[in-house]
Amino acid sequence: MGAPEQAGAAAAALGQAAAPAAALRQAGQASAPGRAGAAAAALGLTHGGACDAGGCEERDGGRGGKCAGSGYDASPTSNFWRGRRVLVTGDTGFKGSWLVRILAGMGAAVCGYALAPPTEPSLYAIAGIADVAEHIDGDVRDYDCLRGAIERVQPEVVLHLAAQPIVLDGYREPRYTYDVNVMGTVNVLEAARAAGCVRSIVNVTTDKVYLNEERPGYGYVEADRLDGFDPYSNSKSCSELVTATYARSFLAEAGCAVSTARAGNVIGGGDFAPDRIIPDCVRAAAAGHALIVRNPASTRPYQHVLEPLFAYLTIAERQWENPSCAGAYNVGPNESDCVTTGELVELFARAWDARGGDGFSWEDASSARADAPHEAAFLKLDSTKMTETFGWQPQWSIAEAVDKTVAWSRVWLAGGDVRALMDRQIAAYAAGSPLGAPSGAGA
Repeated sequence: MGAPEQAGAAAAALGQAAAPAAALRQAGQASAPGRAGAAAAALGLTHGGACDAGGCEERDGGRGGKCAGSGYDASPTSNFWRGRRVLVTGDTGFKGSWLVRILAGMGAAVCGYALAPPTEPSLYAIAGIADVAEHIDGDVRDYDCLRGAIERVQPEVVLHLAAQPIVLDGYREPRYTYDVNVMGTVNVLEAARAAGCVRSIVNVTTDKVYLNEERPGYGYVEADRLDGFDPYSNSKSCSELVTATYARSFLAEAGCAVSTARAGNVIGGGDFAPDRIIPDCVRAAAAGHALIVRNPASTRPYQHVLEPLFAYLTIAERQWENPSCAGAYNVGPNESDCVTTGELVELFARAWDARGGDGFSWEDASSARADAPHEAAFLKLDSTKMTETFGWQPQWSIAEAVDKTVAWSRVWLAGGDVRALMDRQIAAYAAGSPLGAPSGAGA
């Protein structure tokens, strides 16, 4: 298909609804180390040969000793991840697809576990994730399938992203939301406990796990009470409690470090989910319609998707080397980048028009929402613990994050090389940390 046809297909696809999950199937029978080497080569991110599955060489020296202390070098290192056997649940989703592409570029032996992509179009297909990593189709609610996958893959690191991630869907399907987000977490942790091969687990939750009293200017810290208001938020609070219990009762004493990561609202290229503000912006802009904004005055900790993903990798690596680092971590933007939804839409409008758009506009629909489900008006995170423990800092301002998202969307709509752009954005982000840009990735 040529570029014009691709562009037409992309624009048409923006109007399609999310696709239902597919039935289970097994896929990708290549060995993990073979897949790792092939993935790095396919991405052009060659880091040297992958070690064999049974004898991965650990990183020399590590960064043992104390975990806390400002200035601590905490960016993920490709030497650690090269050849490392990693299971990513939820790899067919937006964040999961970006994460697998990062890991594959660092030479990790990645296997994903998830149902079919939750949207059509999907970043999983567009980014060619099936070409760079093994995948097993499965539901985190299905313990036997999940246990079998972990037994076969023998992961050393588990990054748990699979979830029902939409607040409004939680109101529509509360039982399903709790089943996926709570019992799915139980199943992941129990399967890891039974396998005995996992040494590091990061459970990705959300900024919405806190009892949000909507205090203006207040950023929630990890010690604040967990009690999300709505079914989605509360299910993630429960997931936090389950994770802490498993860590205390079973996993820590078995030599497996476990953390949770509470990230803010992420944006980035390839998010096609319904009821999310930036995907809604892209759909409206591509169709030439005015965007209807539900809550323009609500404040959220928006950030580019690469910010939390690199944070997850940092946590997983450092707690492997020093289990005292394990715990709960907020991952949010700088205070100056916590903006209202209306301000975010204005940033999108400017970036869209600057990149060849034609007068993007939006309308405030907040006055028409008297009977709408509750959504918090103010939410902000305090990420001091992440900074003081690991030296982590967000790298891209909210304006940069929006511009990079618009750049991705414009390239996709024009039928351009989205995969190359993703790799350039990953390399640009990595170059801002001691990890450095992967060789061959471009600038």
